[in-house]
Formats: sequence, C-alpha cells, structure tokens
Amino acid sequence: MTQNDARPIIAYQGHQGAYSHLSCQRVFPNYIAKACMTFSDAMAMVERGAAQIAMIPVENSTAGRVEEIYRQLPHTSLYIIGEHYEPVNHCLVAFKNTSLEQIKTVGSHPQALAQCGKRLTQLGILPIATLDTAGAALEVSQKGDPSHGAIASSLAAELYNLDILQEYFQDVKGNTTRFLILSLEHTIPKQVMHQKYITSFLFTVRNMPSALYKAMGGLATNNVNLIKLESYTPDGRMVATQFHIDAEAHPNDANMILAMDELAYFAKDIRMLGTYAASDYRYLDVELR
Repeated sequence: MTQNDARPIIAYQGHQGAYSHLSCQRVFPNYIAKACMTFSDAMAMVERGAAQIAMIPVENSTAGRVEEIYRQLPHTSLYIIGEHYEPVNHCLVAFKNTSLEQIKTVGSHPQALAQCGKRLTQLGILPIATLDTAGAALEVSQKGDPSHGAIASSLAAELYNLDILQEYFQDVKGNTTRFLILSLEHTIPKQVMHQKYITSFLFTVRNMPSALYKAMGGLATNNVNLIKLESYTPDGRMVATQFHIDAEAHPNDANMILAMDELAYFAKDIRMLGTYAASDYRYLDVELR
C-alpha cells in the first residue's frame, strides 16, 4: 500500500489472516483490508471516515452469537448494508516441524475454541483464549514453542509460516460464521424481482401489559417472516429491554409498512439498522453447505 493508493478501505478486527480478513478478501478483493485491535476500533474507523465499510462477525452456526456486537450496534451511527456467510475451516497449526503429539496447549479466539472444544478434549490439549485466531498464530510463530499451537485459518498459517497439523479441526461439519457489512451511509436498496431482503431494526417495548406479544402480533398478522429476535438490557439498566429484529422483508413491502405502523403503537425508540439483500447462503440445502 502506497500513499497514492486510492482504493477504498474495509476495516476488520484481528490480525492479518483472521477469518474476518479472509472474508474481506473474498467479498471485496479490490479494497484495502485494514486490521484493527477491537470491533469498536473497526467500527470507529468507518464512523470517522477513515474506512468506507467494516466486516464484523455476529454469529456462528456452532458457537452462537457474538453478543458484544449486538450490544455495540445501538451505540454506533452505522448501518447494515450487507451480509456474508463464511464457511469456517479451522486448522490446528504449529511451529515448523512440530508433531501433533508435542502439542499441549493451543491459543485462539474464544469462539474458535468453543467450535473445536470436543476435538481439544479428545486430544487432551488445553485451550487458551486470545484476542483473535490470527493473533494466536502470530504468537506461535514468534515463540517457536513446539508444545504450543493455535487454531487459525490456512491463510494465517501461510502468512506466519506455520505447519498445518490438521485441517477441518472444528467439531461440526458446515461450521459457518455470519458477517455484517457496516457503512456510515444508510441507503435502502431498490427492489429487484425474486431477490429477498432483510430489514434489521431495534426497538424498546413500552411499559404496558403484553407489550412484546402485541408488538410481535403486528408482524405475524401481516405475514412478515421474523428470522431473528435478540434481546438485551441496554447500558446495564434493568428497567427496559431492547430488541434486535431481522425480518425477511423490504421496507417498501405493503405488509411490512402495516407491520411497522402497528409496532409503533406498542414500542418506542424504533431505529432502523438497514435493509440489505439476503445472502443466497441462507437458502442453500443443508447438505450442499
């Protein structure tokens, strides 16, 4: 990268070789991928205009949601403009010329360790949590300790000159991470025939009996397909519950308009997070994934 490089920038959390980095390369090959220490740092880059977009993981098919992201989204000024599903190939990597029998400990992100928990237990290997998968691989390359490995991507193994002792080290076949693509600009995509859309938004229920039931009723009676409902207490307060919803709908759909009108009677602080094309991965047959 040079000072004259005019390519747009995409921010991600982790070191080079992290799965977020891999996703950036796959989806936006013409962007400069910029590594950040934390999710907050990556999103802040976009907020201050230092990057055009950010690639942020929100859930994994084995380990579940990345709760930190759902808690941070309400505090940003960013919008969701897309989603990407990245099939995960966790590799057990080690210093050059190390055998599997030598490995006593492995480092990786807590999500990756959870996704490989059974395999680690079977091998009697002690997991050690780190900030990200690629950072764990970098540490292995720097320490040169044959008893310590990492769970990381094949890209990280290549970047840091490590041996791959085992590929597809995860416990479950088809392990996949869903990423959100975040931008400072809120643009509702034009509807295209046969394309399905996801609309994401936040709301807080009003303090009245059966408020959540009634709020959800508007989606049900108007035939809006609700595909995600996350709840949490904002800012550590126990007096109100905030909800994150993903609905399979475009905001210009007649049934979505009616559902949102009805929601407004029973909810407050409704904030649209974005509308984006649903990934084709959602509709693949499980056996083909």
